[in-house]
Amino acid sequence: MGILRYEGKYYPVGLKDHANIGFSIEEMSEDEKKLFEGTGKTMKHIKTFSQKEINEEEIVKLLKVIKKD
Repeated sequence: MGILRYEGKYYPVGLKDHANIGFSIEEMSEDEKKLFEGTGKTMKHIKTFSQKEINEEEIVKLLKVIKKD
C-alpha cells in the first residue's frame, strides 16, 4: 500500500515513536530547505514525538511554502 502522498508534495506518516510530515523540497530555495529535517535530495520532513509538540501554525506555514507556484 505504501505512504499516502498528497499532490506529490507532502505526506504524513505515523511511526512507532513519532510522526513525520514529509515535504517535497525540489522547488524550494536553500533557506526554505533549512526549515526541515533530513538528508534527502527531494524530500525532507518535520518530526513530532507528542501531540503537545504539534505547532499547527508552523505546519500551515510549511504547507504554504510547498503550495506556492
